[in-house]
Amino acid sequence: MAAGMEFGSNNALKRKLEKYAAQYAAEQERQGSLGDGRSSIHYPALFLFVGDQVAPAVSAVQEINRLKWDNGEGVVYVQIGTEDQDDERHRDHGDDRQSSYPGSHRPTEAMNGSSFDDGQVTRHVLPISRAQTGRPSKTLRKDIHRSFHDSDQALFGLNRTLRRVSNRIAEYGRLYSSFDRIYVTVVTRADDPLNVLLPELTKLTETILAQSFKSVQTDLHVLVSEMEQVDSFGYASAAGLAFLRELDYMQGLDFTFSGNLLVTEDGISIPVVHPASPLFDLVYILSDKNERGTGVPGGWIENAEIICRICLLKNRKQDADSSGTISSTGANTYNNTSFKNNIRTTSDQHGYASAGFAEIRRPNKPIALAVLYHLYRYLLERMQQEPEWSIKDKLIFFGLDGASIERKVEGILPDEDLVSGMSGIMTHNISFADLKPLSLREAERALFGQGAEAYFRDNVVRLAEERMRQRSTEGSLRRQAERSRTEHPEIGYFQWAAWSDSGFGSVREALLGLIRDKSVQLESARALLEQRQQERVEDQSFKRALFRDKQNVRNLIDCLLERVYVPKVELLRLENELQLLRAYDTEMEQLHTFSRRVTETLAALERILRETAVESIAAADEYIGQNVMEYYGKVTEALVADLEAKRGRDVWFEDRYMGDMNRLATEGNEQLLHRLMEVCHALLLTAEPLRVPFEEELLLRANVTITYGDKNVLTRDDLFRRLYRTLEDQAVVRVRVFDYTQEHRYEEKYFFGDHHSAFMDYAAHAEETSRIYKLGVVYEERSSGVEKLNLMGGFHLEDLMVYRNGRVYYDSYTENGYELHPAGMADKLSPMR
Repeated sequence: MAAGMEFGSNNALKRKLEKYAAQYAAEQERQGSLGDGRSSIHYPALFLFVGDQVAPAVSAVQEINRLKWDNGEGVVYVQIGTEDQDDERHRDHGDDRQSSYPGSHRPTEAMNGSSFDDGQVTRHVLPISRAQTGRPSKTLRKDIHRSFHDSDQALFGLNRTLRRVSNRIAEYGRLYSSFDRIYVTVVTRADDPLNVLLPELTKLTETILAQSFKSVQTDLHVLVSEMEQVDSFGYASAAGLAFLRELDYMQGLDFTFSGNLLVTEDGISIPVVHPASPLFDLVYILSDKNERGTGVPGGWIENAEIICRICLLKNRKQDADSSGTISSTGANTYNNTSFKNNIRTTSDQHGYASAGFAEIRRPNKPIALAVLYHLYRYLLERMQQEPEWSIKDKLIFFGLDGASIERKVEGILPDEDLVSGMSGIMTHNISFADLKPLSLREAERALFGQGAEAYFRDNVVRLAEERMRQRSTEGSLRRQAERSRTEHPEIGYFQWAAWSDSGFGSVREALLGLIRDKSVQLESARALLEQRQQERVEDQSFKRALFRDKQNVRNLIDCLLERVYVPKVELLRLENELQLLRAYDTEMEQLHTFSRRVTETLAALERILRETAVESIAAADEYIGQNVMEYYGKVTEALVADLEAKRGRDVWFEDRYMGDMNRLATEGNEQLLHRLMEVCHALLLTAEPLRVPFEEELLLRANVTITYGDKNVLTRDDLFRRLYRTLEDQAVVRVRVFDYTQEHRYEEKYFFGDHHSAFMDYAAHAEETSRIYKLGVVYEERSSGVEKLNLMGGFHLEDLMVYRNGRVYYDSYTENGYELHPAGMADKLSPMR
């Protein structure tokens, strides 16, 4: 049970650390602390996600645009899904329809459809159920198409939602340079049955937007999945190919469309017409496998970055001041008409495009975690430092030195003169002559019976026992240690744990030594008392008076008290001192358990910090994440030394920073981690050494383990060559074509980076005499990294591996009675090549 709780606690701490690192990385994207600025889009943009399967891409695209576009808060996203997905959300979240989207708060009804929006994201649910048990219906796509056209209420609801979206875009007008045009980006999965309505959804959206904008330009991004074909590979492949065939038809030069899609509040239908021309301006096919046939980490959702970058490339606002800094070599801007013409084949058949994306940037998340770890490790080492104290100093710290123990024992024993107090005890009438031959023990009993022992027990022993009982329950050892720590704040729980252990040189060892010594003294005192009690009265040296029997008895009583009860008091003192030392030993064990638990908690946090940092580094690119721990260990060390030189060595433990870390540790690692993250962010993460341009930072990290004179040192030119090659290798196009060098292949490649970057200058001129593709450079105010977008077009759908692989399933499902197209569509499609 405890292990499970600890595992859960560790996971909670790791989640906090990951959130902390993500927030730091997001800050670097947003603010100018690294010289990073964000691009702006020139015209408004609408992202239309068609189908339930692309729902996860909505938040991914929105987050990328929010971070990288200065006016990203004005971009609108619409996802059109079905009742089935909405029903599934209800099963997962109860009846709270607001949970359909994270952050959604304004559900609105639209006849038999419904719409949920949070200002930027609108989810519209079509009243079309594709519910099915077992395998898909043989007429699923056909039924969805018919159901949509048969439902006037569904059309009216969709009209209301799209008009509401159009009005919302108008509200964001102040965020854009021009409101003449709007860019619409349609995203769908090839195997999602809802894309059978793509012409209707696209044309209705364009028609409604055209009432507010002079021009509507629409691109389509088709996501195909080749990695997830495990359980539903057959039907998914067949349905995907059916859509690709329909897409080829939609992109034909002679494609026309007419449908009564506009519906008024009075139920009047108005036709929407598309003249003979391709439905989409450009169509991009993006897979979860790249051109080399290897899987893309993160799957098809990773294409969200490509979709956003293509949109920015086509719709980027050009700043007047930055345009003047663009050199003529390699700084060609993107021209949509030119790209579209270059991917069109000689037979005027529409060409399709794809893209690949790569980025190399300062690994901000691993950096934040590495600096946090190194700071904590330094503070922990400070807490673990052993002072140059003698064992006597340590005993004094805990109040266990001889003088302190003596004072405490004195407080336990009564202060009265015991001898004079006992001299008044009633005695039996017995002559001195009768007492002379007796031992002192026998004489005491003859004189007092049990009276002397009872008096001593009642007035001395019991009082001492009561005081000892009170003392033993006070927990005085820990209180004394806490008092001493106020005078010596450098002595914390690590020292407590070490000193309270029974190892060599510890306080516990010295305490056990004192206990052994006292035990020996006690045994010697007992033996001495026993010996004295056996001595004979006549052998005692007290003064005797002739013929004065009573005086001699009185003198014997004084002798008896001096020879027996004074040693008994000393014996009681030794017993109480030994009992006190043993009580302190028990408290010392408890103190050790407590302090050891706290120090283990502190050490556990160090392990969690290191594990999280290492995991974050491992998740980064192997080359980009190299030497993060080593380099930022040195950076943190230098920053700490500089800060301490300016503000003093104890700056960390001031109340406004870490304060008393020992006390924080007793409250749990969450409190300690929270304070640590605040201090690290305030004092270290904003420092100048963490704001160097990414290529300089990468060069420093690459050489951090190189010793002076090492021939393996990486030069700036070597670094640039590696960066250039890494970007090219990782930006490989994300679609598999049957022939890698297809006949009409056309490529354009674009770098996104800072115009002051030396690497950007290198990239603009590299291979300029041998390149056979257009190279463009998009300058942004960013020093934390560089990105590369590779565009490739000119292929046909039948060139795709997913097309060729899906044909056998398409043919088989068709032969088995599956109707994969809307009514009348199959006759319009070109024969499969």
